[in-house]
Amino acid sequence: MTAVENTERVAAPPTASPVLSSRRRITSAAPAAGLPTARTVLRVLLWTGLLVAFVATCAVKGLPTDRVVLLGWVLTGLTVHAATQGWRRVVRLIADWVPLTALLLLYDVSRGLADGVGMAVHVKEPAAADLWLGGGVLPTVWLQQHLVADWWKALAALVYCSHFVVTPVLLCLLWLRDRKLWARYVRLVLALSAAGLATYVLYPAAPPWLAARDGVIEPVRRLSGAGWDVLGLPRAGAFLADSQGQVNQVAAVPSLHTAFAVLACLVFLPLARHTWQRVGLVAYAVLMPLVLVWAGEHYVVDTVLGAGYAAAVILVVAAARRAWQPAARGEDPPTLQDEGAASRLP
Repeated sequence: MTAVENTERVAAPPTASPVLSSRRRITSAAPAAGLPTARTVLRVLLWTGLLVAFVATCAVKGLPTDRVVLLGWVLTGLTVHAATQGWRRVVRLIADWVPLTALLLLYDVSRGLADGVGMAVHVKEPAAADLWLGGGVLPTVWLQQHLVADWWKALAALVYCSHFVVTPVLLCLLWLRDRKLWARYVRLVLALSAAGLATYVLYPAAPPWLAARDGVIEPVRRLSGAGWDVLGLPRAGAFLADSQGQVNQVAAVPSLHTAFAVLACLVFLPLARHTWQRVGLVAYAVLMPLVLVWAGEHYVVDTVLGAGYAAAVILVVAAARRAWQPAARGEDPPTLQDEGAASRLP
């Protein structure tokens, strides 16, 4: 071998193996590290547009309190999310949410007609129960005399209106995070709504503000929307008052505002990882009935019954699932908390 031949062999570049070449092509075709994918960019743009539209709508018309409007926003958000994950996700969204939406809308229509079936409206009995609980003083009157600060009015308005938002948002988040837990919560929501509706039909009752207007109890004010002026959002308060005028005025027993707040607390408290989450859930379940009694929307007895309805629905639905479980399996179905154990709150 000559020196020239040896030099040529050393200088000649090594032949790349097919495997290495294939890896290089794949690497070069992959997106650069740290750059978002097209799907991520699309999702961000769609969610940003939806958020801007929601804020603009609230600025013009006030916070939505109508179930139809709220469900529309929730379904729009879920559609945005599902559309970026493929058509199968959109089909699942339609199959899950159309029946639920139809049932909730049917509940709303039925609730509005519940006071027209001819049952006598109970006005004195709830007031007498609260007078007994208050030792001769109506708790609503006492609270309105002592809770007069602007910060309280603002907080009360937010807590009261959260009732219209919390359940749809929770259902939305559960559907995205854990469909099994979503399905169980849907059953609880529907069962609680049905129980409340049945009571409204059989036992229509006047809230404190209505009883005071008719002179049955001493004067109290309806203050559920008073805090919006403090927050600088009088349009939101006017929109709330308009929405309140279109619903059943004697659907006071039980307090479903309280019932749904307590339901959320009972369901999600075992799933909470952090202390602040547990404190927030309990505080919400306590604040809601306090706000309702202060605002003249409900008597104390209404809120106690609402909390009892929430607990009873959880027990009844769990018992019903155990009864429907095929006996051949020889096992009890997991509880709501058990199934959601893997879906702890972040």
